Amino acid sequence: MMKFRTRLIFGILIVILFVLAALGVLVGQLLKGSYVDQLEERLGKEASLAALAMENMETKNAQQFSENIQDRLDVRVTIIRNDGTVLAETAEGADENAGVDVPEIEQADESGGTNIRYSSVNEDESLFYAYPYTRDGDNGYIRLALPVERFGEINRRIWLFIGISFSIAFVIIMALSYRIANQLTHPIGQVTDVANELAKGNFKARTYVESRDEIGQLTRSINILAYNLDQITTRYQTQQERLEALIDNMGSGLIFINDRGDITLINQYCKDVFDADTDQWLHLVYHEVIQDSVLIKLIQQIFLTETKIRQQVQLNSRIEVHHYDVYGAPILGEKDQLRGIVLVLHDITELKKLEQVRKDFVANVSHELKTPVTSLKGFTETLLDGAMEDETARKQFLDIIWKEGDRLQGLISDLLELSHIEQEFFQLNWQEVDVTRTFDEVMELLYPSVQGKGLRLNSHKEEDLIMEGDTARIKQILINLMNNAIAYTPENGTIRAEVKQEQDSIVFIVADSGIGISKEEWPRIFERFYRVDKDRSRNSGGTGLGLAIVKHLVEAHHGNIDVESAKNKGTIFTITFPLKREKE
Repeated sequence: MMKFRTRLIFGILIVILFVLAALGVLVGQLLKGSYVDQLEERLGKEASLAALAMENMETKNAQQFSENIQDRLDVRVTIIRNDGTVLAETAEGADENAGVDVPEIEQADESGGTNIRYSSVNEDESLFYAYPYTRDGDNGYIRLALPVERFGEINRRIWLFIGISFSIAFVIIMALSYRIANQLTHPIGQVTDVANELAKGNFKARTYVESRDEIGQLTRSINILAYNLDQITTRYQTQQERLEALIDNMGSGLIFINDRGDITLINQYCKDVFDADTDQWLHLVYHEVIQDSVLIKLIQQIFLTETKIRQQVQLNSRIEVHHYDVYGAPILGEKDQLRGIVLVLHDITELKKLEQVRKDFVANVSHELKTPVTSLKGFTETLLDGAMEDETARKQFLDIIWKEGDRLQGLISDLLELSHIEQEFFQLNWQEVDVTRTFDEVMELLYPSVQGKGLRLNSHKEEDLIMEGDTARIKQILINLMNNAIAYTPENGTIRAEVKQEQDSIVFIVADSGIGISKEEWPRIFERFYRVDKDRSRNSGGTGLGLAIVKHLVEAHHGNIDVESAKNKGTIFTITFPLKREKE
């Protein structure tokens, strides 16, 4: 596509060329006409002088007179009477000039007559001028003729002069036009480039043209526009970043679903809500990625009723149950047209847990305390009723009272320990922990219990493992996990204990071949007083608080605990601790 500057210059030059051509033709015609007029005037004067000289000539020979005039004026001379008789003719073969019926004679008056016509004598065009004379009562005309070809050379010179002059003028005008057009179009080109950069999103582009005319005003306007767009874009980007940061860190799940059911926005918090990589959910239909049927029904209900809905939903992760207060609302556009819906999920798990703890604590504690207290009271009453006199019964009853008291003491101790760990002011005794040595001490401490139940213990350790933590609490974690493995593994079963380092972490693994845990119970095993097998755990002296204590202590070390288990296929607990203490 031809540039604007080229089109402008080309158009100007074409107009100038036509104007100069027309002006050249006009000037040429004017000069030619002026020269002819001057020539006619000259011939008229010469003809009048010749007529005057003829009236006063002394000789009677008109032919000699004509030839003298021709020699002096370099023109063809003809003398004709009124009756058409030619008295003198300087051109040879002039029969056709006889008579007075030619235009210049017919037009001749006191001031003469002129005409340009073709002459058969000279076979070219000539300018004729006839002037009347009177001599000795004889009237007639003296006619001078000048071939047109004589001023053809002058005419060619005129056209040559006009052509050269106008060519030089055209070149000068072309140079000036190019310079002027360049001065006019160069700023426009800069403005166009800046406009293209603005269209591409580069709002830092500027044009630099210093002038006070309309072009300068245009460039300043473009610069102001670019500056304003830059400011608006910067503010928009800042607001967008703030909005994105707010959405991603708002502490609640946020989901936008359009009118076609596609998820158009989902914040980072939803990764924890759904325990999945929710970034992959964008532009997918909600019921293809959301697995919870209650939440799907809630979304469908909002689409159908186009009303706000608030409902509590329970979502299960691998080892925990989470409760969410879901608030859903339709997004309405013009004329109340449904554009989509928005869901906000507030995590109320802790509130639910607190509520449940408040409800269950008294019942659980009462239930856990009821058995040993009842046993203590019953056997004491039996002894008081006379059984103490029987030495065998007395010893049996006192052993039972001792065991129940010991169980009661363990329960109270675990309750106090858990309460202490859950306090806000609870602090670990941070130090360098010799993990290998601690692991050996726990295995040595619990080996008699393993042997006493007829179990096989396979332990594996890496040497010289060191981490930052609380030695006593790490030992407590291992003892609780090992005690659980011993309690829930039947005779001739196997327990595997392992400690190793993986990159920047220490990993403890305690696995058994015991009764296992069904997947439905995984989220509840860390609750207080929860037992997978209530009869077995009570008979083994368990309080139901061990795993709750373990979970709190692991989290205090900024670690993670995971469980893999299946019914009657054993259980694997994996605990991961960071090597270095995380700064709080």
